Amino acid sequence: MSSRQYSDSLRVGILLALTGGFLDAYTYISRGNVFANAQTGNMVMLGINFMEGNFRGIINYIIPIIAFAIGVLLAEVIRTKLSKSEKFHWRQAVLAIEIILLIFVAFIPFDYVANTIISFICAMQVESFRKFHGNAYATTMCTGNLRSGTEKLVIFIRNKDKKHLKIAFQYYFIIFIFCLGATMGGLITLNMGLKAVLIAIIPLILALIVMSYE
Repeated sequence: MSSRQYSDSLRVGILLALTGGFLDAYTYISRGNVFANAQTGNMVMLGINFMEGNFRGIINYIIPIIAFAIGVLLAEVIRTKLSKSEKFHWRQAVLAIEIILLIFVAFIPFDYVANTIISFICAMQVESFRKFHGNAYATTMCTGNLRSGTEKLVIFIRNKDKKHLKIAFQYYFIIFIFCLGATMGGLITLNMGLKAVLIAIIPLILALIVMSYE
């Protein structure tokens, strides 16, 4: 199996979803009740602060949004530059960057800076890992996975094709793993504080190993 196929495997998706859930719980509990993985909430709060004329609030919410966009941009630059590399897969470079940045986050006392970096990390991850077995999914949020899984379930009910039931199960399983990661992240963060983010590195390292294995 090629490294590209490994990067699209369900095993890698499980490890990344575990990290995604962990980071959401981490930022909410220890970094100012913020969900840094997805930007919808930040955009809503940006609009509210703009309406209230709260300039400081505008800055606090617009920076993670910009960081998320830059993360997507950097992931695409890495893909373009390294897509033909024979030494390693370009997604491995993305995971290596995530690991390094999360180590820095553990030692950053400023919540908005840490949340901005995590937004950047999640953008790189969601842009780089978008499929398992040819099906689109996300490892840093659940809305799209819930929609896709339910859609496949409805198709199965309609035409009894077990292939769609299997895919629906895979989507729901990714959601379960994300929730499991959030539970672990919450418990570990309550006990370790800001340094808990170092535990989130473990699934990323395992994903890197899986992708490196041939």
